[in-house]
Amino acid sequence: MKAVDLKDGEKAKITDVSSGKFQIKLIEMGCFKGSEITRLYNSPLGDPIAFDIGGYILGLRHDEASLIQVQTQD
Repeated sequence: MKAVDLKDGEKAKITDVSSGKFQIKLIEMGCFKGSEITRLYNSPLGDPIAFDIGGYILGLRHDEASLIQVQTQD
């Protein structure tokens, strides 16, 4: 599952960050394997999406959030 597929309020653990031009940027912002991520809400026009990662709010566009592989916490 990808971070973009999470529902509002849903929590997950990051399992991988796909390689691409945003990979280093995402890792520097705390999106690395084992981090907890919670989808908070969409912006009024649907893009970007607000996520809570390690206690800080990060806005990611759909294409950036689709690079983050997650596993939901059941």
